[in-house]
Amino acid sequence: MQHEIELEGLGPQGETMADAIATCVHCGFCLPTCPTYLTMGEEENSPRGRIVLMKEVLEGKLSAEEVADPIDNCLGCQACVTACPSGVPYGDLITAYRAHGEEHRSRPVAERAQRGLIGSTLPKPGRFRAAARLGMLTRRLARFAPGRLRPMLELLPRSLPRARPLPELVPAEGRRRARVALLAGCTQQVLDPEIGWATARVLARNGVETVVPKGQGCCGALDMHGGRRRQARRAARRTLEAFPDDVDAVITNAAGCGSGMREYPLLLAGEPDEGEARSFAERVVDVSVFLDGIGLLEPPSPAKPLRIAYHDACHLAHAQGVRDAPRRLLAAAGHEVITPAEWEICCGSAGTYNLERPGTSAELGQRKAGNLLATGADVVAAGNIGCLVQIRSHLPGDAGRPDVLHTLQVLDRAYRQAR
Repeated sequence: MQHEIELEGLGPQGETMADAIATCVHCGFCLPTCPTYLTMGEEENSPRGRIVLMKEVLEGKLSAEEVADPIDNCLGCQACVTACPSGVPYGDLITAYRAHGEEHRSRPVAERAQRGLIGSTLPKPGRFRAAARLGMLTRRLARFAPGRLRPMLELLPRSLPRARPLPELVPAEGRRRARVALLAGCTQQVLDPEIGWATARVLARNGVETVVPKGQGCCGALDMHGGRRRQARRAARRTLEAFPDDVDAVITNAAGCGSGMREYPLLLAGEPDEGEARSFAERVVDVSVFLDGIGLLEPPSPAKPLRIAYHDACHLAHAQGVRDAPRRLLAAAGHEVITPAEWEICCGSAGTYNLERPGTSAELGQRKAGNLLATGADVVAAGNIGCLVQIRSHLPGDAGRPDVLHTLQVLDRAYRQAR
């Protein structure tokens, strides 16, 4: 697509945005895979339409305020990246543009307050746990809460598991095959800490020593994908400082976090630590890819193989191009792996999208739950805490409801039952 974008004044990410826009040929292959085009049916709420709007802003023909709604409606799922025959790096474009847009627009007071509350609680496990407990006490009053606070209360679980922080070192069982550093995650530690423990146990069972850096905090993915560049850079630098160099890989078990950490070179482009960010990002790998690469030791043979509907988390399948590794691991454990209809369509979680755009998020969540139920699976597996929470909230609560587990929880159960 031809453009008249002047790079001067756009900073180091300006060229990234301009190149992405130039790559788009306006073909429309992205339309059927875009969740907001499916639900809203408007060109401006499609990747192709948004690229035109971002181009117009960067050319100075429209203001960031004028295109704010279509840009905010985007889930950032990157299904369009998978569908695009021209290779438009839409993920890099929307991330860079949102940072630019936030500096050239103002938000209503209620919206700023909601985003501030989210940004000050979700990335901090202790603070999030306290806020969640308070929210659960007042959930019955959710219908009386202000509009932007209501979905934050309604999405809270009925109870929280007890805090179970991981140790700083989980040794390998038997001969050590590798040494890795694990990102513990933020909301995951509060909502489902068992995912971290299951990850550590499966890695240990497969001869992998796991370091859990003590000084780590939020990886910055939520802030980065929300356009809060300053906060995201601060979180990224803390992560770079906390993680050791003497490991074979930096492991993530949450798709959104892994995608965000692999975007550090874009986030820190033009900064003194860009090179360090690039080197770090090259070592970041999803746990399913790492285990698939080294091969499972003594894959467990379940007494009763399960039918597992595998849900492709967007920031794993689309942003990182990972689809086969999790399926191979589940199949190696003796299970039947099923791909639901519309696997490429986002479940509607998308970081904090289900809090900021609850209507569209709920529509997508119900659509995803229906497709998963139609498989008749015993278990739904996924590689992202946000997806797991979203899917659980939209599945029916009757006896026929399948278990919803992280891929590593499925493997961990199989190993433990085999002992």
